[in-house]
Amino acid sequence: MIPRTCLCIIRRRTAAGPEVLLGLKKTGFGAGKWVGLGGHVEPGEKPVAAAVREVEEESGLLVPADSLQHMASIEFRFPVRPSWDQDTDVFVTWVYQGEPAESDEVAPQWFAESALPLELMWHDARYWLPLVLAGEHVDLRATFAPDCATVATLEPDLLTGRR
Repeated sequence: MIPRTCLCIIRRRTAAGPEVLLGLKKTGFGAGKWVGLGGHVEPGEKPVAAAVREVEEESGLLVPADSLQHMASIEFRFPVRPSWDQDTDVFVTWVYQGEPAESDEVAPQWFAESALPLELMWHDARYWLPLVLAGEHVDLRATFAPDCATVATLEPDLLTGRR
């Protein structure tokens, strides 16, 4: 069975423009990459509840479940490492309480939406994250190349912009 995971994209408005909270992954899967906050959905847990829990565990922020907007369903496939496969629900919110704090797992930092560190994130993020931030719902299958770092194919084809 393919694990279910969740990501929560937290946004805020500033005088300089909108920002997104990302975390520098310190351990485990994706260590060294900037990622959205999130993680595994526990058995019997709804993805939205997992997103609320993971955000608090990773950053100390509280996000109300009813503020989370489901913006993407992404199937991540790693043909040479199928144990990495996961089905992910991506949520977006502008509503949170608290100030982000570093945890054992991530070091959170705000980034201007116009200056996201896409080259330091998982390769697939450069294709779907700008669409989600523009308000577009994304349903996607990202299949990774044998290096497990670069995207081999996207369905629909966001690599060429043809959908």
